[in-house]
Amino acid sequence: MKVLIIEDEPELSQSIGTYLSAQGYVCDFAGSYNAGLEKVELFRYDCILLDMMLPGGSGMKLLDEIRSEQRNDGVIIISARDALDDKIQGLHSGADDYLTKPFHLPELAARVYSVIRRKQFANNNIIRINELRIDLPARSVQVHGQVVALTKKEFDLLLYFIGNRNRVISKSALAEHLSGDIADMLDDHDFVYAHIKNMKRKLIDAGYENYLKTVYGTGYKWEMPG
Repeated sequence: MKVLIIEDEPELSQSIGTYLSAQGYVCDFAGSYNAGLEKVELFRYDCILLDMMLPGGSGMKLLDEIRSEQRNDGVIIISARDALDDKIQGLHSGADDYLTKPFHLPELAARVYSVIRRKQFANNNIIRINELRIDLPARSVQVHGQVVALTKKEFDLLLYFIGNRNRVISKSALAEHLSGDIADMLDDHDFVYAHIKNMKRKLIDAGYENYLKTVYGTGYKWEMPG
């Protein structure tokens, strides 16, 4: 899962990134309005953490930009402003949650997880699709009741495909999802193919129906009802 942290306090930004990375998230960073706008124009995120007071512009204006493009990225406002009117304005403008500074990192991580679960998986902790059973909190996968031992990257790929099922996803988009904005600095994206190959092999060995199709010259598509 990919998170963008738009926060101009470097120490807080790095603390959040370090904690969320340890929880399995890929984190990108932006320290100003313009940097944040550039990130959201170039990439898609599962969740965006958005400070309201940014150099170069307000977080509320940036939130308006995100929502005006009909994007489905989850957005959590993180702000030192705790007035009720500020919270109401943020939520009415399209934020999914509002967290007042200072906050505990475990609470922030729980809210990030909750927003992603709600937006992508209909607020379920357990995803059941045909022979697949995915336990989100435990990060575990079963096929026909058999546990499939996926790596962190393989598990993230599986969720990304299911969350975007019946859509063609390019290899570059998968690379960005797994590695963040450093994907552009990599010589190639062959590591994506390796992760996908290993994930498919493990699932097929357990008896899944091979829903992941290669769209030659374009990318991959998870063809699955539901």
